[in-house]
Amino acid sequence: MAGASGSNASAFSAAELEFLAEDEMVEIVPNFRMEPLNFISGDFGPFIPQMPTEVPLWLAVSLRKRGKCTIRTPEWMSVEKLTQVLEAERDSEKFQPLPFHYVEISRLLFDHAREDIPDIYMVRSLIEDIKDVRFHKIGTGLEIISKERTYALRLKNLSAMEANIVRPFVTKALETFHKLSSSEMIQETDHISNRQPQATNRGPRGDISSDHLG
Repeated sequence: MAGASGSNASAFSAAELEFLAEDEMVEIVPNFRMEPLNFISGDFGPFIPQMPTEVPLWLAVSLRKRGKCTIRTPEWMSVEKLTQVLEAERDSEKFQPLPFHYVEISRLLFDHAREDIPDIYMVRSLIEDIKDVRFHKIGTGLEIISKERTYALRLKNLSAMEANIVRPFVTKALETFHKLSSSEMIQETDHISNRQPQATNRGPRGDISSDHLG
């Protein structure tokens, strides 16, 4: 996340982020048979009972609501993987790699496919703990911005929700620093100009001209 350019940074709503996350691919296990479905975003299927296939999350949720499939929990949502991520988040100042929409994906699965998630309560708890640790890191980063003048901030591996929270604050802060810097530069230039010695009316060789001899 680097320098500010304009003040058009606006936060997305949670519903808008969730809508974007619904295009992420997940694996389902259908219990029906059907030829491939054709959508603007692509073709998905064929659907064969007990044969896993990948579909967008929005389609997986729609089929799950109708009892037409189960949704396979993404590998990163296992207790083992999440435990590893949480430990790494706590031990490092860096943000650990997670799906860009990990918050929205997990929320959709918790809402619509809770029966398909092994150890759901542990998974939910781990994700909440990971969010808390990452939010603390974000707070530390924002504190640095508020106390020190910096014109670029690099927060690698932020998720969509985290970037959405940070963007408006960082953009406004960097714009303020830029304006302050520009103002101080103008003042410094004026100060230097005022300290330049006044030119005297001298002749071709630097002698005082006869106009000043009275």
